[in-house]
Amino acid sequence: MSTGPGADSAPAPAAHDTPHAPKTRSSMFSSLKIRNYRLFFTGQVVSNTGTWMQRIAQDWLVLSLTGSSAAVGFTTALQFLPMLLFGLYGGVLVDRLPKRPTLLATQAAMGLTGIALAFLTLTGHVQVWHVYVAAFAVGLATVIDNPARQSFVAEMVGPGQLQNAVSLNSANFQSARLIGPAVAGLLITGVGTGWAFLLNGLSFVAPIAGLLLMRSSELNQVERAPRGKGQLREGLRYVAGRPELIWPIVLVGFIGTFGFNFPVWLSAYADDVFHGGAGAYSLFNTLMAVGSVAGALLAARRGTARLRVLIAAAVAFGVLEVVASLAPSYWLFAALMVPIGMAGLTVNVTANTAVQMGTDPAMRGRVMALFMMVFMGGTPLGAPVVGWITDAYGPRVGFAMGGVVSLLAATTVGLVLARVGGLRLSVGWRHGHPRVRFVPRERELATAA
Repeated sequence: MSTGPGADSAPAPAAHDTPHAPKTRSSMFSSLKIRNYRLFFTGQVVSNTGTWMQRIAQDWLVLSLTGSSAAVGFTTALQFLPMLLFGLYGGVLVDRLPKRPTLLATQAAMGLTGIALAFLTLTGHVQVWHVYVAAFAVGLATVIDNPARQSFVAEMVGPGQLQNAVSLNSANFQSARLIGPAVAGLLITGVGTGWAFLLNGLSFVAPIAGLLLMRSSELNQVERAPRGKGQLREGLRYVAGRPELIWPIVLVGFIGTFGFNFPVWLSAYADDVFHGGAGAYSLFNTLMAVGSVAGALLAARRGTARLRVLIAAAVAFGVLEVVASLAPSYWLFAALMVPIGMAGLTVNVTANTAVQMGTDPAMRGRVMALFMMVFMGGTPLGAPVVGWITDAYGPRVGFAMGGVVSLLAATTVGLVLARVGGLRLSVGWRHGHPRVRFVPRERELATAA
């Protein structure tokens, strides 16, 4: 594959920018000019909508069957547990396997799981353990599907459009949250959760068709890693030796584990705090999606994935969660979902793009598997804890705890990256306003002299 600066190299780290990232600013939808990516994007629009429908229906079904926020957290944990246990091995396989046939298999598996759960629910035989098994099965498919999709983007668009395509993927996924939760809410209250599961299963026809229609000759060919010993350790050593990769992964790990447990919190706020039922839960998710889409589209316009943007967004995310936890009214809490969605999506997209653009293509499957394992796989550790805190001390305490942990992680990682990049915190005044920024140590010394 033809490579460009910053797409497959990892030079000395910088605390404020990804290494040698191109400084160009592309149009918001430039990667959609590529036919293969356009097919992929279109298929994902349909499938992601179904996925969000199933997520809402799944959480609400578990809450209805058990009446427990901890059970919702346990379901979320089961869905992400395979990523924690097997995520790195999934990355090794993805680096060895051709991406398109791999994605055909994983997408088909997830579609069949949705149809099976729909059958059990519509026939009235569903029990909570069925939902647990389905969640775990989807998680197993995700172990391969997630790093394969992340890596396949680079093969479809090449390094020049990678940042734009990653951002549009996130906008795609989050846009589906505008439709999926709303449709799921109507289905749950109107005809039941089973129909949401069925439509999700059928939605996988679209990405499968898109993959089959792609032109292999227009894909950027990447040499696959040969089968060999020590490839997992090789990937870990590769990341460990690059601060510009390891610290963003550490940050998203803390935020993913403790700050992204929205199924637990929002269902509890909708049911226990504001007594709004499924409609309120759907509204909270939809408003968060509005902010997420805005964050993704803004990221698509940026020419680089700056780590200072990552840190600022992570700090804002933690602060906003704490503020939302204290919101006294239903509509104020709902309105805060928009900026929380924007900040959270900015964290995800910026970290994802920075890590992909700083990784060698031959390592991308393993590195992205580690990224997703930490981001998504941390949820099995955090969700039961968050669910227990929410049940024991109330949704407000649980939500505030997630925000505090995210804020502390962002501050700590920001200071570490600043130190690694030779930066210092500068506090001063400019035009009568306080100004806080990181500047090179040399500049501070020159100013002092």
